[in-house]
Amino acid sequence: MKVFVAGSSGAMGRRLVPRLVAGGYEVVAMTRDDGKAAWLCRVGAQPVMADALDRAAVADVVKASEPEVVIHQLTALSGAKSFKNFDKEFALTNRLRTEGTDYLLEAARAAGVRRVVAQSYGNWNYERTGSAVKTEQDPFDSHPPANQVKSLQAIRYVENAVVNAGGIEGIALRYGNFYGPGTGLDLGGDIVAQVRKRMFPIVGDGAGIWSFVHMDDAAAAAMAAIEHGRPGVYNVADDEPAPASKWLPDLAAVVGAKPPRHVPVWLGRLAAGEVGVSMMTQIRGTSSGKAKAELGWAPRYRTYREGFREGLGDVPVPGFGPLPAVG
Repeated sequence: MKVFVAGSSGAMGRRLVPRLVAGGYEVVAMTRDDGKAAWLCRVGAQPVMADALDRAAVADVVKASEPEVVIHQLTALSGAKSFKNFDKEFALTNRLRTEGTDYLLEAARAAGVRRVVAQSYGNWNYERTGSAVKTEQDPFDSHPPANQVKSLQAIRYVENAVVNAGGIEGIALRYGNFYGPGTGLDLGGDIVAQVRKRMFPIVGDGAGIWSFVHMDDAAAAAMAAIEHGRPGVYNVADDEPAPASKWLPDLAAVVGAKPPRHVPVWLGRLAAGEVGVSMMTQIRGTSSGKAKAELGWAPRYRTYREGFREGLGDVPVPGFGPLPAVG
């Protein structure tokens, strides 16, 4: 089966593309960077050059590739560092989830693509009341912090566009918070650096519940969705949602840092805005029961504690060993 991957050379692509090749898929991988095209060749994919926000270019490369399945992993998450300016930090990702999605779907329809699997998100965007752990049946937050409104709109957009795409089987994977190679939560990542410097404190009671997923487990879910599951949305996260008051000290211990500081809500609001307070004190976790039952997926790292201990470094992709550097 031929699979077209948009977002093939980012943190997710580096884990997904080699897995697809090892799984026997013919992989066409879209990138706009010549250096990354060379890496894609080295791991066995066929690179094609296009900017995801160039409608004509996307149409051309998808049409020429004639894939059966398109995997949409387009984001710009590596530049997002500030809770206080959340929507500003996510502006490019939001364009990729709206304009980029439209261009991919238009190209997919024209090329006769059977199925589209898209990256979505599931954690802070669920309602912050009621049960501590949310399923796909629970609503999104109807009144998110002001600096997350545009980002939540973009998440809604990509899901609605993909799942309701006429003539295409659309699946949206609501990933939890990524950790592992290439993310802010790897050994050299921004979040780990802040934790080591004790600059990532627990705000208030730290009751905000985070759901995590290792990059390899996220990639495995995308692979599972190629051939399994009905059209719809699926939460994809490990089996242990945890409050910030628990996971932050656990992370500090793993990376050899002192325990995180505790700060009152008013100080957290000054430093990280309403989004930071919400993330640290109010958000709810997610359940991945549907993905397990319908996609046949299960996380290798069943808990974030196991993953933090074993998966923060550059874990080899099965069948490939250590990957060559990108670029």
